[in-house]
Amino acid sequence: MGGETKPGRGIKSWAQRHLNAGFAAGFLLVLLTYLVVSQQFAATTPNVVTTKGSRVADKRVIGGAGGDAGLEKKREQEWQPKVAAAVEEQESDKKDTSGAVPTEESPKRDDADAKPSEPTDNVVCNTDGPVSETCDLDGDIRINGSALSVTFVPSIPSERQEWKIRPYSRRTMAGIEKVTVTQLASPPHDDPAPAPACAVTHDAPAVLFALGGLTGNYWHDFSDVLVPLFAASRRYGGDVVFLVSNIQPWWLGKYEAVVRRLSNHDAVDLDRDATVRCFRRLTVGLRLHKELTIVPELSPPGGPDGHRVTMADFTAFLRDTYALPRAAPATPSPERKPRLLLIQRPHYRRLENVPEVKKAAEAAGFEVTVASPRADAPVGDTARMVNSHDVILGVHGAGLTNAVFLPPGAVVIQVVPYGKLERMARVDFGEPVADMGLKYLEYGVAAEESTLLEMLGREHPVIKDPEAVHRSGWDKVAEWYLGKQDVRIDVDRFAPTLAQAMEHLRRRR
Repeated sequence: MGGETKPGRGIKSWAQRHLNAGFAAGFLLVLLTYLVVSQQFAATTPNVVTTKGSRVADKRVIGGAGGDAGLEKKREQEWQPKVAAAVEEQESDKKDTSGAVPTEESPKRDDADAKPSEPTDNVVCNTDGPVSETCDLDGDIRINGSALSVTFVPSIPSERQEWKIRPYSRRTMAGIEKVTVTQLASPPHDDPAPAPACAVTHDAPAVLFALGGLTGNYWHDFSDVLVPLFAASRRYGGDVVFLVSNIQPWWLGKYEAVVRRLSNHDAVDLDRDATVRCFRRLTVGLRLHKELTIVPELSPPGGPDGHRVTMADFTAFLRDTYALPRAAPATPSPERKPRLLLIQRPHYRRLENVPEVKKAAEAAGFEVTVASPRADAPVGDTARMVNSHDVILGVHGAGLTNAVFLPPGAVVIQVVPYGKLERMARVDFGEPVADMGLKYLEYGVAAEESTLLEMLGREHPVIKDPEAVHRSGWDKVAEWYLGKQDVRIDVDRFAPTLAQAMEHLRRRR
């Protein structure tokens, strides 16, 4: 009797055990289904990222943008360093470490099992960067130029979002209209505004940017537009469309060689273009990394090796664009003297003793050319003239921008006017010149070498206490130290700087 099992109890136990197992299996099946669906949804959800970085003062000027004279009254923020904030933004936001639109890797599968990948929507907008504001978009993009409107049509469920982007590289620049970037809600019936129908569909990507602003000043032409445009578009190898707001035909004509090397397509006058143009990839706005240079970590990766462009790449691109023959400076020898280009400014901050400085440079072993480049001179002519020299020497000003045409390893000597302007001089030219692969030398003007001493006397605050003038505001700094000062170099004091330049060229052997 002890080994007998009661029928009723045995059947109930058996059923209970299998019922429990069924519940467990069912739960696992539901969980597995949830995980698979969640992963599929996550893989197709639009990547909408709005990044914010710490504010760093933008470089601005007071007055017109037509020429160097109208741009010299700069606000106090102009010379504040803009070096670290953009890099700090990267460190704090790993979602956008390059400024490029993030992409997701497709899962690995055998060729026989390969299926078309799901569309991936990406919107990455930075509306509070250190200098610029930009949006990078991948997906269904529709542009109404005359309305300055960009519409992004997501392919999967999304909320409606909107950004206002000033497409000039300095986001605080007055007189530049903002572009409205709108991500529509999806499904479409959730959005009150339907997407505009495509009239023209482009296979190439596009970069949308604005001219005007401070363009017309040679330095700003490069720092504000040409350098950041190169950084944004070079990865496409010419197959990119430029959509230009506030178009300046004279500017496009002046830099036609550069623009046509960057884009194989005609530029679109966005403000007069009522056609709805559709793209799969778009960058709105230009990102200024630092003044007159490129921070590789902030450049979008491009090419099969993911190379990020540098300022040295930009100057090499210019040498190729203008067919400049020299890629290295001359080595001093009895048969060949290095050539020094002395740039004489046409107004304020002029060198008053050019013949003496020329004689001192010749005594140091240089063949000297004195030139005052004209704003209306063809860029190609200027580029070839500069490239034929090994050293550029000039007082702080737009003329030193021509360093971009020097052969790598050449020398730039910046004469910094009196008045505690060294920091501004290094941000505007010192750091960019080093990034170009050039040797940078700096000569600071003493009070005795400034015409301000003779004009005002030694006891005047402008001479006696430049720091107090800086504390009084940028208007006074610009008025006195940039706008009313000429320079008479003490050639004996200047001789060691010339010797340094020559020694650098000798060491390149």
